[in-house]
Amino acid sequence: MVDTAPFSFELSALDPPVCWRAIFGNELPVEVEVGSGKGLFLANASVQRPEHNFVGVEMSRKYAQRAAERLAKRGLTNVKVVIGDARLFLSRYVPAASIRSLHVYFPDPWWKTRHKKRRVFSAQFVADVARSLEPGGDFFIATDVEEYFGLMHTIMSGHLAFTPLPPPEPNTPEHDLDYLTNFERKYRLEGRSIFRAHYRLG
Repeated sequence: MVDTAPFSFELSALDPPVCWRAIFGNELPVEVEVGSGKGLFLANASVQRPEHNFVGVEMSRKYAQRAAERLAKRGLTNVKVVIGDARLFLSRYVPAASIRSLHVYFPDPWWKTRHKKRRVFSAQFVADVARSLEPGGDFFIATDVEEYFGLMHTIMSGHLAFTPLPPPEPNTPEHDLDYLTNFERKYRLEGRSIFRAHYRLG
């Protein structure tokens, strides 16, 4: 049995505002992924950028546990998973101007009209992202849902603090782990279009 305790936290167990130094034991820049799922992005990015700390926020306890297991097996000490609502985490727990980058990859589109209010991406969410990012911080987005991407673009266009930049070019996967997320792997193998955006604060 892998000990995942050092790799995950319940949001309710944290005291706002969080202290990144207390969590990681260092002053390295912090990147946050909203909706980290099974942790594929966290595992890959934390190896590629060991000079950064990473936090994944995941509502699903099952997926958060899988992510923590993945991180524990690889001994990735610069990553933590927070189990809870990312919107609450950003609005109440993250100190202002304390995040280097924020990532939102393949958020749940909540197809039914009555459920669309549950979408993570909203004007309030973007305002919380702007508050949380350092000056010059980066905001990365990816989705396979064109309608949702259009909504994201509209919301971002209304927030003048962000400057749009060319989105990262997708890599050519050489193996099953060479994707942003498990969803990207599934969708690209199915031949679906992926919509990406990159914004910078200030």
